[in-house]
Amino acid sequence: MPDEIYLFTDGSVNPQSRIGFGASLVVEDLEMPPDEAKDQVQLKIFEDTSSTKLELQILLDTLAKLEKYKKKVIVYTDSQNIVGLFGRRLRLEKNKYIAKNGRLINNHELYQEFYRITNLLNCQIIKVKGHKSSSLKNKIDFFFTLVDRAARNALRMHKN
Repeated sequence: MPDEIYLFTDGSVNPQSRIGFGASLVVEDLEMPPDEAKDQVQLKIFEDTSSTKLELQILLDTLAKLEKYKKKVIVYTDSQNIVGLFGRRLRLEKNKYIAKNGRLINNHELYQEFYRITNLLNCQIIKVKGHKSSSLKNKIDFFFTLVDRAARNALRMHKN
């Protein structure tokens, strides 16, 4: 039984309607052919969201389901916000999630939940570059493409 689980997440939002779809894929074996993994991509719709918020929502939703596994979770995302959260933690907590203007920052509840759940799980966050040409993609990129396409296609189908 491997000691690691690999999680790929992405999202796509319509800024006018504020409706978005998050896609996630949990892979226990990176040797799995990406075509087989395609059937395991999970989709979830979110309302009243933004791209930053949606990326956090789908990540937290999926991490909550992985709490029971007690394995290291390696997260692949193209969200710079998520990648930077560990580095922002001390400042956010020191300032009690309050911005310089005296207001709570946007998505503060999601950031708090991110820190809570990543304290419970052994998480590593890895930034992937989305939308690479096929000739430059490695196995990780192909798995990430599955969630990227699933989220974009779900949003496109929802609009039609």
